[in-house]
Amino acid sequence: MESSATTLLSMFFSFTSTPQILFSIITMIATLFDEEAYRRWSFGGEISPCLADLKHLNYLDLSGNYFLGEGMSIPSFLGTMTSLTHLNLSDTGFNGKIPPQIGNLSKLRYLDLSGNYLLGGGMSIPSFLGTMTSLTHLDLSGTGFMGKIPSQIWNLSNLVYLGLGGDSDVEPLFAENVEWLSSMWKLEYLHLSYANLSKAFHWLHTLQSLPSLTHLYLSFCTLPHYNEPSLLNFSSLQTLHLSDTSYSPAISFVPKWIFKLKKLVSLQLSYNEINDPIPGGIRNLTLLQNLDLSFNSFSSSIPDCLYGLHRLKFLNLRANYLHGTISDALGNLTSLVKLDLSYNQLEGNIPTSLGNLTSLVELDLSYNQLEGTIPTSLGNLCNLRVIDLSYLKLNQQVNELLEILAPCISHELTNLAVQSSRLSGNLTDDVGAFKNIERLDFSNNLIGGALPKSFGKLSSLRYLDLSINKFSGNPFESLGSLSKLSSLHIDGNLFHRVVKEDDLANLTSLTEFGASGNNFTLKVGPNWIPNFQLTYLEVTSWPLGPSFPLWIQSQNKLEYVGLSNTGIFDSISTQMWEALSQDEPMQLEFLNLASNNLSGEIPDCWMDWTSLVDVNLQSNHFVGNLPQSMGSLAELQSLQIHNNTLSGIFPTSLKKNNQLISLDLGENNLSGSIPTWVGENLLNVKILRLRSNRFGGHIPNEICQMSHLQVLDLAQNNLSGNIPSCFSNLSAMTLMNQSTDPRIYSIARYGRSYSSMESIVSVLLWLKGRGDEYRNILGLVTSIDLSSNKLLGEIPREITYLNGLNFLNLSHNQLIGHIPQGIGNMRSLQSIDFSRNQLSGEIPPTIANLSFLSMLDLSYNHLKGNIPTGTQLQTFDASSFIGNNLCGPPLPINCSSNGKTHSYEGSDGHGVNWFFVSMTIGFIVGFWIVIAPLLICRSWRYAYFHFLDHVWFKLQSFRLGSITV
Repeated sequence: MESSATTLLSMFFSFTSTPQILFSIITMIATLFDEEAYRRWSFGGEISPCLADLKHLNYLDLSGNYFLGEGMSIPSFLGTMTSLTHLNLSDTGFNGKIPPQIGNLSKLRYLDLSGNYLLGGGMSIPSFLGTMTSLTHLDLSGTGFMGKIPSQIWNLSNLVYLGLGGDSDVEPLFAENVEWLSSMWKLEYLHLSYANLSKAFHWLHTLQSLPSLTHLYLSFCTLPHYNEPSLLNFSSLQTLHLSDTSYSPAISFVPKWIFKLKKLVSLQLSYNEINDPIPGGIRNLTLLQNLDLSFNSFSSSIPDCLYGLHRLKFLNLRANYLHGTISDALGNLTSLVKLDLSYNQLEGNIPTSLGNLTSLVELDLSYNQLEGTIPTSLGNLCNLRVIDLSYLKLNQQVNELLEILAPCISHELTNLAVQSSRLSGNLTDDVGAFKNIERLDFSNNLIGGALPKSFGKLSSLRYLDLSINKFSGNPFESLGSLSKLSSLHIDGNLFHRVVKEDDLANLTSLTEFGASGNNFTLKVGPNWIPNFQLTYLEVTSWPLGPSFPLWIQSQNKLEYVGLSNTGIFDSISTQMWEALSQDEPMQLEFLNLASNNLSGEIPDCWMDWTSLVDVNLQSNHFVGNLPQSMGSLAELQSLQIHNNTLSGIFPTSLKKNNQLISLDLGENNLSGSIPTWVGENLLNVKILRLRSNRFGGHIPNEICQMSHLQVLDLAQNNLSGNIPSCFSNLSAMTLMNQSTDPRIYSIARYGRSYSSMESIVSVLLWLKGRGDEYRNILGLVTSIDLSSNKLLGEIPREITYLNGLNFLNLSHNQLIGHIPQGIGNMRSLQSIDFSRNQLSGEIPPTIANLSFLSMLDLSYNHLKGNIPTGTQLQTFDASSFIGNNLCGPPLPINCSSNGKTHSYEGSDGHGVNWFFVSMTIGFIVGFWIVIAPLLICRSWRYAYFHFLDHVWFKLQSFRLGSITV
């Protein structure tokens, strides 16, 4: 068939014969091509002008041939084919203007130019379309047109279908009113998504007057002020899509008029920020088959009336903060084909009545608080193809789950995800029954044991994620024969194996391979070339060294490379760079070479990898400074090069990297001042870590412009001057608990695979006196660490405005003055360290208000007075207050009534205990006052020893006399 299609295509584009033969060719192509073959053999190149010779052709459909019109305009000669009644050029890649000759097609009834997003090119819809009065179908959706909708559209009174929907990439179409629609009394389908209707105050009144209107799409529209209509007469409306609409001003409820649409079959209201509970009026829509209320904030339980909509086939309540339990009445919805209750706060058990939904094809209950075990009735749902039970509290044996699914569901199931749901036990041979499974995810559970050999029967499997479990043994014994497997993630298990070439030989479709955190060793020949082409490679902690593995040179589609802690002893400028640098630059987006023994200077070749978003070279032995070509990484979001031996000034090459989110240059030998452009150019930075370098000078005030900054670590440098008072402008630290995601991601724009789309940023932070790697909760951390510098002056009171700050360390500086009185307003503080400064005055009583405080160190200052009484302060060790003139618990010094206090130094080895010092000095002085004269004067010495002999004689005489008596 393919060879025949090739011949036909060749004939089409070289055709010089009669139009009748060409028409026959077109007909044959239409019958020969199935959908998949059509994608593979879609047309390209120019459309031959000979096509215009088909004078009697009335039906022309070239849709879906995206490369057909790429970079070209719609040919004007199509306007000469006046017999055409049907013209479909949708999704063909055309751009530029619509040729006005198209207006000559007076017989044309069907015109579809949709999906050619460059066709409009920011221009207005051409007015000549209003002259094509025979049109019954006009679709310009997704064509890039903008500006006002031309009034001439009014003339198209025969339209049954009108598609003017836009997209998010261009300015929306604007309509001052929609009265022009009132002439289209035959209109059944209206698509105005993304249109700006903010001035069309009578839009609802106009649309309800269209007697035939059946399908209305207004998603992403801007609508005027909401007014509830007194009378509504949508006599025919069956489809209403109002997702992500915005009223001016905004509303937070479902418009009541919707519940009067008794014939409604499909209703979409997703992404509307609705805060009210799911309204009971929904019970009136008894004909509903499709209901999408996802991504709102209903914050209620699922109302009972929803379970009464017996015709429902598609129900989507995803991400709505729904709580409570799932009622057994769910079993009444026996027509359901797709059910999505994911990303809510539903609790309790999964109801056994779920087994009544025998038409169900897709089930998603993930990301809830549901607990218990999977009901055995789930095994009745023989039509299920997709199941997602991830992030639940199942506490179930994985073999029990497979036993429920295997008898009936296994034959149809294509997707099964039970990630992070507390599954335990071992996988059994039941897994081999899922012959059509394509995607299987059991990651982040407690499943152990060896993989059953029946895994080899899963011939359709394309995606497998078993990461973060307790699997052991040799996984390739079971998985090595899966030739369709494209994504394999087995990180974080107890697998062990010397992996050889034969283990990977049959994995010819593999594009993603993640196997870090196991006990694998790769043993391949020096000339080994894998049979696969990877986009994602994560083999952290595999012993691949000492030289860089040359087989990576054959992987020219890599987007993600994770080779940290692989024992590579090499220079990045020799074999390794040659292996990673291809003849054509890779679309590499993530590069992790951390914790190896890479040495030398970092090569100046980064201009070849302009797609990089995350670079991690930490904990190596690099010297010199960052190369200038790193400035060409316009997409770079995370750069970690801490714990190397870099030197020189702050890298000027970073001045252009204005997409940076995390910058970690800590533990190097960089010197000079921190440039002002850091705060002026790097405005997206959330993590700035310059710890343990030799930076000097002042902290630039421009850092205060970094409104997204969450972590500022400048500790252990030579910084001087005052702490900037403008720190109060760091707005990310002034808002309490604003982050909705505990993680910080570096995200690729153009990743070709799911796994290589993002990476979680991790940073080594010294908080509460210890260093830890923060990753999964980094997005919740706010910290300022300026310790171990030479900072002067007072602690600015403005710093107390940072009421979202968690950790504050100003220790080991030369700060003077009082602790700011407003410190009690910093209610998020968990740790304060002001130790070893020259602070004076009393501890502000408001510090007792800090109920989250778990670490406090005010030691070795010049503080005085009573330690404030509070629920937290008296629980700290006395060492938190030593080296001051303080009194009261937890110090063992009571405050006297006259207000005098005493210095307490403790006995922990910190500082000087003057009692023992004075005692020692007194002993030494007294000893030499007595002994020195005896050594110098002989007569005194003789007299002294004569005295001692006399005393000894008297004592002996007294002792003998006592014995005689």
